[in-house]
Amino acid sequence: MYLYLGGETAVKTDKIIGIFDMDTSTVNKATRDYLFNAEKEKKVIYVNYELPKSFVVCEDKIYVCPFNTSTLFKRCK
Repeated sequence: MYLYLGGETAVKTDKIIGIFDMDTSTVNKATRDYLFNAEKEKKVIYVNYELPKSFVVCEDKIYVCPFNTSTLFKRCK
């Protein structure tokens, strides 16, 4: 099954490690460092350029998307 993340991006649900809220999870310095390092390694993909509300960590990439985590969880079901 695939999860639509916005734009032209969909990922296989079995490749998803976690779905995180951008506002609450980036308060932690470790998360900010993780995203910063992933961006330096070119592993971060912005699905569009709207205000990011969540990010989806997959096995090989991190997708920053404009949907709330609750919306993405509902789509997974």
